[in-house]
Amino acid sequence: MPMTTTVGNPGSTTPEYERSPSRFTDRITADGRDGWPVEAGRYRLVVSRACPWASRAVIVRRLLGLEDAISLAVVDPLQDERSWRFTLDEGGRDPVLGIAFLGEAYAAREPGYDGGISVPAIVDVPSGKLVTNDYPRITLDFETEWTALHRDGAPDLYPEPLRDEIDEVMDAVYRDVNNGVYLAGFAKSQRAYERAYRRVFERLDLLSERLADRRYLVGDTITEADVRLFTTLVRFDAVYHGHFKCNRNKLAEDPVLWAYARDLFQTPGFGDTVDFDHIKRHYHQVHTDINPTQIVPLGPDLSSWSTPHHREELGGRPFGDGTPPGPPAAGEEVPPEGRAA
Repeated sequence: MPMTTTVGNPGSTTPEYERSPSRFTDRITADGRDGWPVEAGRYRLVVSRACPWASRAVIVRRLLGLEDAISLAVVDPLQDERSWRFTLDEGGRDPVLGIAFLGEAYAAREPGYDGGISVPAIVDVPSGKLVTNDYPRITLDFETEWTALHRDGAPDLYPEPLRDEIDEVMDAVYRDVNNGVYLAGFAKSQRAYERAYRRVFERLDLLSERLADRRYLVGDTITEADVRLFTTLVRFDAVYHGHFKCNRNKLAEDPVLWAYARDLFQTPGFGDTVDFDHIKRHYHQVHTDINPTQIVPLGPDLSSWSTPHHREELGGRPFGDGTPPGPPAAGEEVPPEGRAA
């Protein structure tokens, strides 16, 4: 399917792009009320490192230290008509699930299913069935339902006293930024594009103002809101500025947002999960209605992601009373060609 999350239809002739809701919304909870109890080793998180929605789950899993509790499968950044492929694995099959395409887990859950195949997806290993592709809920449940399996020193990414404010910020970020770049990129009329474009930059300007004198979006620690904004910002200059025509200015030309993004990128659990090679190849080679030549740009220069940001001068405690995560688990490191430096 020709997009990052394969929800909605970027090839549609309607003027405005519409993102379809997640089809499978069962939850994995501590009490198992949906029939899926939290259980170490039972589930597999399937992601594309190209996808911003999946990258949220990768980051939160790292920050909370859930690597031993839920295993990780990384798909090829280029999917075909049969869905996301496990061609990065030996023999072209996921070594745990034994499947060649993520669509097989969807079909195991619902025989005859012919809808979109999206990531992130959590699959029940014993049955091979998809449990959920509800990307907004997956990370929140990692934070609130999987607490018994968090590492010692795991941060509280969704602190209860701040949840109303976090939700309010995340709603605006989703509407105008996370999804807004897609509304601009997949628009089928000049009017629809211009409307989305203006909303993207109006919101980015407001976020820049908000972050001018505070290190993080809500409170003085990293929260789920920062994770959700980061996954769009880290892709902005590499793909959204040119490919999606969000080109009023680059992220690197906004001193506040650029410093904020670098601060997070240099925080363990964020930048060490980013694969720029997967990001650039996916957007430029899969979205053939936007880029029919499938040429992947060589730029931008990624070395500046490691330059000093000086955001620590604003104070704040990245992990609150917790501690940073350790290095990426063996076998989960981003390959050298995907790293910023």
